[in-house]
Amino acid sequence: MRTLSPPPTTSSGNCCPLVVPSQNSYRMVVLGASRVGKTALVSRFLKGHYEDQYTPTLEDFHRKVYNIRGDMYQLDILDTSGNQPFPAMRRLAILTGDIFLLVFSLDDRDSLEEALRLRQQILDVKSCLRDRTLSSTNGANRGIAEMVVPMALCGNKSDRGPDARVVPSAREVEKMLLSRSKEESGVIIGDMGDVEDCCLYFEVSARRDSNVDALFRSLFGIAGLPHEMSPSLHRKLSASPQDFQLQLVASQKQRRSQRRSFRRMRGRRLKEDPPPQQEHAFGMISPFARRPSVNSDLKYVRSKILGGHAAGQGRDRDRCSIQ
Repeated sequence: MRTLSPPPTTSSGNCCPLVVPSQNSYRMVVLGASRVGKTALVSRFLKGHYEDQYTPTLEDFHRKVYNIRGDMYQLDILDTSGNQPFPAMRRLAILTGDIFLLVFSLDDRDSLEEALRLRQQILDVKSCLRDRTLSSTNGANRGIAEMVVPMALCGNKSDRGPDARVVPSAREVEKMLLSRSKEESGVIIGDMGDVEDCCLYFEVSARRDSNVDALFRSLFGIAGLPHEMSPSLHRKLSASPQDFQLQLVASQKQRRSQRRSFRRMRGRRLKEDPPPQQEHAFGMISPFARRPSVNSDLKYVRSKILGGHAAGQGRDRDRCSIQ
């Protein structure tokens, strides 16, 4: 069972809001040391281009809305600072995150160590989250006993070549991941299958757009998201929210028409949906997205994850501290 992000109120500000079901709303948190290319990867994912100028990130928030075969999806992206002066803010980001991308630079060994440290912090926070949820519900929410945390470790700047590389080989890094117990914090990382699937590892180049699409496609795959959310598998719109709504209605009509055609062709023997096609998936960056307030995130953690039914009672209860 995954941890849902705070349900959205709107996806495009106050102008023609695009309402997305809470079960289709996700938050991806990008973590890593400074100057490893976190923002460059986010830019590649959202805009398809590389920004060469370096500007230190305090915290950037992005939102992309998708229409995939007539269904609405929302992906919030939290691009965090490599220099985090407030540890509580990072912990809160982890508490509310659904998907995690840990970035390090292949020419910086310290950044790899920081990424591995962040991985362990995510495990610890999610384990605490699970334990407090079970405690606050008196074990009623047993579905969260094995919490799945989709996560990928990403070595950036592969374009700099082998001479600039100072981290171990890809094989050695994978061994470092596999050497950690799959249930070291009682939280399953990625798939519930073999140990080899416990944590994804990719080496990419945001500058040259090398292996970036494969990274996100695999990460979304273990998170259970539609594969059309990958950058190369949907049409990118720069339309207004009103136009996006029109596209949604048109897509839904086309979908129904296609299903009727398939059933007529197969003599109504086809019960499943017709195969997905790229023209039935498109996405738009929300131009007016604003990060939910800290207070909203805290309320979400308290009420939705830590046992909201007990929030109104006047007794003290265990909490997953963010200090």
